[in-house]
Amino acid sequence: MFTDEQIERYSRHIALREVGGKGQRKLLAGKVLIIGAGGLGSPIALYLAAAGVGVIGIADADLVDLSNLQRQIIHHTSDIGKPKVLSAKEKIEAINPDVRVNLHQTRVNASNVLDLIRDYDFVIEGTDNFAAKFLINDACVLAGKPYSHGGILQFVGQTLTVKPGESTCYRCLFPTPPPSNSTPTCAQAGVIGVLPGVIGSIQATEAIKYLLGLGNLLTGRLLTYDAEEMEFATVPVARNPDCPICGENPSITALRDETEAENICQANN
Repeated sequence: MFTDEQIERYSRHIALREVGGKGQRKLLAGKVLIIGAGGLGSPIALYLAAAGVGVIGIADADLVDLSNLQRQIIHHTSDIGKPKVLSAKEKIEAINPDVRVNLHQTRVNASNVLDLIRDYDFVIEGTDNFAAKFLINDACVLAGKPYSHGGILQFVGQTLTVKPGESTCYRCLFPTPPPSNSTPTCAQAGVIGVLPGVIGSIQATEAIKYLLGLGNLLTGRLLTYDAEEMEFATVPVARNPDCPICGENPSITALRDETEAENICQANN
């Protein structure tokens, strides 16, 4: 049963025929892990909290830095020097006391990622380096855990939802990380501050839709957004039978850290 306060808080969800009280209860029972509390993780965490997702995990090892504040909207000037997971927790709880926040102040690696994702219904990847992106994909595929990939650089972002065993995974598109130093970081090339808000909001939408069992997910489709041209594009992407982790004869059967990978975007996107 909802309290009177919850009925008022979630009234716009409850009014939706596709959601209603039953759907809101699904959200309150849902558990989502956000890996990366930076540019992408900020809008994701705020919108999931507002929606009433019952358990939100935040995994990040970094401290808030002044250079983060141009795009990482969950962190404020007063949070500089504070662990990002703690800063994010404070904002989530300020938005919605219904939400339980699990803090994972650690850098995700091959030795801990399966334990991190195990108890969550859906994983959202908002990390800043290729090593983490490939590792999270591999862990979710091996564990059969659905997840959302997101990436940003300069004026362009992309996102893809993966349902292991059913849809295209990240390695279907990019079998191996690019050579070291082949891709500039955001510190080198820059990123427009509003870009992660657009991509992160889409990732949050995918998590909510998954928990509700509603609509069509971005599976088998790579969505790209060019902020400079104000253009969205959705590209169909088929599963790769030669994919090294989800193909017909996978060569990756255990997790490994891609130590040769280069950061896509320093300081958490």
